[in-house]
Amino acid sequence: MARLRAPGGCPWDREQTFATIRRYTLEETYEVLDAIEREDWPGLTDELGDLLLQVLFYAEMAREAGYFELRDVIENLNAKLVRRHPHVFDDRVGVESADQVLANWEEIKKQERAERGATASLLDAVPRNLPALMEAGKLGSKAASVGFDWDSAAPVFDKLDEELNELREAIAAGDSAAQTEELGDLLFTVVNLARKLGVQAELALRASNAKFRRRLEAMESSVAGPLAERSSAELEELWNRAKSAERKGNGA
Repeated sequence: MARLRAPGGCPWDREQTFATIRRYTLEETYEVLDAIEREDWPGLTDELGDLLLQVLFYAEMAREAGYFELRDVIENLNAKLVRRHPHVFDDRVGVESADQVLANWEEIKKQERAERGATASLLDAVPRNLPALMEAGKLGSKAASVGFDWDSAAPVFDKLDEELNELREAIAAGDSAAQTEELGDLLFTVVNLARKLGVQAELALRASNAKFRRRLEAMESSVAGPLAERSSAELEELWNRAKSAERKGNGA
């Protein structure tokens, strides 16, 4: 990477900045997730290399600017792993469950912020540019860490009913701004229901997206000509066939 960025190196690599590389970091992250979801282990090897390249790219640009070097990144990570796992690296600390590990992790992070003199909000640790479903889940988790949460999943269903009714009222009133707001509230509640059930909403939706993609592609391959030429009833029948075939293939 240093050679690619050096005079006489690659013109494209030399032109890149922290701002221009960000989009590729996001793309490579999703390609890693895709390989994992498809259980494409040879592909995952390749995608992890591409993701690692992003780290090397940022580190080299930072070295050039005098901010830090790759060694600093690795040393900081090593120190953080030791610091945040006292139950592993310090015989005086013990834990009894994964939940206790997470609680300790959050407490250690608070201590770190205090040592840096940070008086930031509890939610500052949640990046604002995360995918919306992931951000909602993390916001809910942060709130739950201070006791602001439902006792169980059951009352979340009541909240879902409340948000659905408010959305229906906004639709009936023809208020487009209210519809957007209420739909957002509904989605936020669904994400918190997922959290209470121990499900990652982002991954659950990605799985549903993949399932929809498979079934629609099965519909396309089962008929001659474009789907647009089919009636609504025919499309529904094709969908049910694809759904049934997939379930049989999965042994369901």
